[in-house]
Amino acid sequence: MTATREDPDDHLHDAAEAWLHDALAEAAQAAAAPPEPTSPYVSASWELRFAAAGRHCGPRHPDFVRTLLLRSARADPDTLTRLYRHGTAAERRAVLLALPALVPGPEALPLVEDALRTHDTRLLAAAVGPYAATHLPPHAWRHAVLKCLFTGVPVDTVADLPRRARHDTELARMLRDHADERTAAGRPVPADLHRVLALTVPPEES
Repeated sequence: MTATREDPDDHLHDAAEAWLHDALAEAAQAAAAPPEPTSPYVSASWELRFAAAGRHCGPRHPDFVRTLLLRSARADPDTLTRLYRHGTAAERRAVLLALPALVPGPEALPLVEDALRTHDTRLLAAAVGPYAATHLPPHAWRHAVLKCLFTGVPVDTVADLPRRARHDTELARMLRDHADERTAAGRPVPADLHRVLALTVPPEES
């Protein structure tokens, strides 16, 4: 599978295509026959390529390339956690984006929760994707929505927002409290807040 088949934005140049071809082969080989661990400080070759994706594939493609590598390697939760903990913000974002395809259960929630504690808007946007929509508990999910409003992350990035917000009276209370606090402080209420609040209103109140 080449990058150009899944990347709608642009094409990788020839050198990057060749680099990615080799990287995917290494990742697939690791998935088929994982090497015996030798040292916690020695990374598999595909993991080194995961870190180097930005240098080899240009600034527009790292998320795509890194998530493709993770899927090809069938990275397990331990590997994803290690890459996240030791990675740059860009590498952490790719791990978050890959979670829905690689972790069927809630084992990777600590990574989502860590990202939600940051103020990096690109990390936050990745953290509120489909994995969080499926696995994040209600209380934490509500706070994630509020964090998006605090930091200016568009609520359109919150996966499955209409379903999870539907008739959520506690989320509605939190949103109204936040709106009241901003109004009292003389600050504007984000339009996205009203959009989410409208999703929480039961039919009899609409």
